[in-house]
Amino acid sequence: MNPTAQKPAAPAPANAAERRDYYERIRPLSLTPLWESLHALVPREPATPCVPALWRYDEIRPLLMESAALITAEEAVRRVLVLENPALPGSSSITQSIYAGLQLIMPGEVAPSHRHVQSALRFIVDGKGAYTTVGGERTTMYPGDFIITPSWAWHDHGNEGVGGTVEPVVWLDGLDIPMLRFFDAGFAENDDAKVQHVVRPEGNSLARFGHNMVPVRHDHVSATSPIFNYPYVRSREALALLQKQEAPDAWLGHKLRYINPLTGGAPMPTIGTQLQLLPKGFAGKTHRATDGTVYSVVEGRGIAEIAGRRFEFGPRDTFVVPSWAPLRLSAPGEDVVLFSFSDRPVQQAMGILREAFLDEA
Repeated sequence: MNPTAQKPAAPAPANAAERRDYYERIRPLSLTPLWESLHALVPREPATPCVPALWRYDEIRPLLMESAALITAEEAVRRVLVLENPALPGSSSITQSIYAGLQLIMPGEVAPSHRHVQSALRFIVDGKGAYTTVGGERTTMYPGDFIITPSWAWHDHGNEGVGGTVEPVVWLDGLDIPMLRFFDAGFAENDDAKVQHVVRPEGNSLARFGHNMVPVRHDHVSATSPIFNYPYVRSREALALLQKQEAPDAWLGHKLRYINPLTGGAPMPTIGTQLQLLPKGFAGKTHRATDGTVYSVVEGRGIAEIAGRRFEFGPRDTFVVPSWAPLRLSAPGEDVVLFSFSDRPVQQAMGILREAFLDEA
């Protein structure tokens, strides 16, 4: 090889018309040029289409009650108003990976038994005395309870009241519907009976697995927690004790995550859940994370500043924080308790979860 030989000149860049002609010729072969979309496919940081949003329960509740006159729980299968992200119309999604909706069951009604691959949580927002039955065990619902319906588990709901009082009951549904839709892996099946035959006494799962002890011989092998009702009275007591014993985290206040007692991991394989207390006067620092998160206000009134937007929230309201959106929480006038859920377990399993705690010295 002659070291003095000149290298061939690089071809001159094609003009715009030549590129358009090339793209038109490859399109019938189902080909597309990566270089035209690379920066959108692999962005420098998350670029979610979702936007922050707040749903005020006082505005939604009359519409929920109105729906009870339009369709029964049995006819609807599940009478729910979906909380749809304003930037994702028609998607039935509150984030790209999570579905959320407010479900109503009236006194005497039954939402019939079925099962589906999608995992579901119920967070009780308003009213008490309804029940859900999962895999042959029934649990009574009270405000603030976090209840799980595992993937492919038979479940039905009813409202028989408690203590002689029967009232409408509303809960927040959270499901991994968008994730299953992405994988084209959704299945569902209706039960032959409207309600399940109860085979275990109420509280059996909590008694067996809910006291930092596990039966020596047990056959629970599901990726979902063996506890399917995490009562609010116990979770709230834990937060109150922390509030007395230690200073709040500067970003999160007093925040605890629910766990699967068998693994120490998330109670659900696809959805992580937390409960946090912001003490009166709390003015949190800004933080962000890649898991877009749904919040339900259990107690108190406060402020969420999300991606530069200010939302004043109150009891039973719901708000969403999109992926990587800066979030700052404050509770200027009273203690605030927030329940939240996200796709955090999936991101952790994939090794892609990223968090940033800003305003650090």
